[in-house]
Amino acid sequence: MRLLLIHSDHIEYEARKKTKVAEEDAVPKDALDEALAVFCAVESVDEENIEDAVRQAADEIVTTARQLGTTNIMIYPYAHLSSDLASPEAAVNVLRGLAETIAGMDGFVVKRAPFGWYKAFSLSCKGHPLSELSRTIVPGEGAAAPKKEIEHEFFVFTPEGERKDVADYAKENTPFASLIRKELGYPGPEGIEPAHVDLMRAKELVEYEPRSDVGHHRWMPRGKLIRDLLADYVLAHVLEYGGMPVETPVMYDLGDQAIAEHAAKFGERQYRFKSGNRDMMLRFAACFGMFSIMHDMHISPNTLPMKLYELSTYSFRHEQKGEVIGLKRLRAFTMPDMHTLCRDVDDALASFEEQLAIGWKSGEDLETPLVGIFRCTRDFFEQYELWIKNLVAKSGVPMLIEILSERTHYWIAKADLAAIDAQGRPIENPTVQIDVESADRFDIKYYTPEGVEVHPPILHCSPTGSIERVICALLENTATQDVPSLPTWLAPTQVRLVPVAERHICFAEEICARFNAACIRADIDDRDESVNKKIRGAGMDWVPYVAVIGDQEAETGRLTVTIRKLSEKKKPYKETMTEDELIQAVKMETAGKPFRPLYTPRLLSLKPRFI
Repeated sequence: MRLLLIHSDHIEYEARKKTKVAEEDAVPKDALDEALAVFCAVESVDEENIEDAVRQAADEIVTTARQLGTTNIMIYPYAHLSSDLASPEAAVNVLRGLAETIAGMDGFVVKRAPFGWYKAFSLSCKGHPLSELSRTIVPGEGAAAPKKEIEHEFFVFTPEGERKDVADYAKENTPFASLIRKELGYPGPEGIEPAHVDLMRAKELVEYEPRSDVGHHRWMPRGKLIRDLLADYVLAHVLEYGGMPVETPVMYDLGDQAIAEHAAKFGERQYRFKSGNRDMMLRFAACFGMFSIMHDMHISPNTLPMKLYELSTYSFRHEQKGEVIGLKRLRAFTMPDMHTLCRDVDDALASFEEQLAIGWKSGEDLETPLVGIFRCTRDFFEQYELWIKNLVAKSGVPMLIEILSERTHYWIAKADLAAIDAQGRPIENPTVQIDVESADRFDIKYYTPEGVEVHPPILHCSPTGSIERVICALLENTATQDVPSLPTWLAPTQVRLVPVAERHICFAEEICARFNAACIRADIDDRDESVNKKIRGAGMDWVPYVAVIGDQEAETGRLTVTIRKLSEKKKPYKETMTEDELIQAVKMETAGKPFRPLYTPRLLSLKPRFI
């Protein structure tokens, strides 16, 4: 269980909207003054001994409250403190037990916000040295279990090599400050549905699939086009970098010791099932198949670093129902996954720099600004501090640094890059990690010229993060724009031709054919609607270039083009261009990016409605 304890002058909440796992008979609105606010995430490990988890957490909360001299306790379910959550039923049992246990002690007033609701809350923190505390509870077998406390230290490295306190940035209104506040456990916005959820449906990109499991989606042509272009983009960069594409199964046998151990190291829940008498799992990443390939290969140090790549369609994580939302958190997703087998740590550090640069570049190409955090063990930091400073310098922006007192995962160092959504919440996307366990676990090895057996480090890298989260970040980014738009290379329609009258359609079709032959996605609004309505429709579709075709355009060959990215709200930017000039304008914006043709009919009169 994860606890965030905040000594507050005042806390109040209001439950606004149910989720599918909403607690019934909830108190919809309540408040406390002079209270200890207890933000609580119940984790899967707590289900092993709920009674002890409740006892330990209650003891910790009461001890803290007495230290602070308060008897008012507000328990607030806050799933964002952990990525390894208990089932909703177990979470409710723990939260109820916690409230009842503390309320049964003399002198305490306990209130509890309901589980499974979108809630609004306001909080006034007192701001003294003990006003913000975090605790981790690990249940034992009926008695207090010895806790292995992992200490976390946070600070900022600047590109100039300066070490700064996180407090210097945390109060700013910047994407980097949003990342810092999330990582330090500051309460974030609740009760607000991410902007992309409405947009993904309104733009007919993607929709929930009600006949599948929660967190599985159906993709419509426009969304499928964007997915495919993003997959092409990653593949092109991986091939240029020297990666070799492979394809591996989506399910694995938990009877294999290496598979079982690697699955157990991963925090997220897994899809598990029986196949005959075999216990199986669906992969949560491409690690299993790639490590199996590496195990069976004859590896020479002369061929290292060796990079294998797979677009894992799909990977599966059995996220909690109440946490699954839109494209940010789902159960089936598409992950560009590259694994690099390195000679040694120095080789891994050099490849790490290269792959992190690819991640930063993806933010530029996708027009979604990224912020970064570098995490490592204290031992790694003490040995490679200068390298970390150089990494930040090459990134060109400040990075949050997290130092862990001990290694708790398969990695000794990792970098995570994130976009920030419209509510100021991070969307984790590109990542690079140095794995020092898996080569041993899967018996991946090479021999030196002297015959020494080496189990080398492996880099895990997703150059963009999951395709779904990339699209999530793209849509969230549009919510902050005065005139929302996607990068032109990702726009499902790049040029929309608007005939003024029926007699202009033939001319529009000739132009459209030439645009499509020039590898530009162009369509024609041939519907029996007014020109103004057609232009509004193009705006709703976020079409980058809209050209009206009337008598004058047919006579002169010059088109009046509305350019979306140069337009202001309620003030469209228009320019007169020849056909060739418009082609060149699109080509300049899309240079070096992948292309696919239209996935929908060229004539809008033939385009069906999906939603």
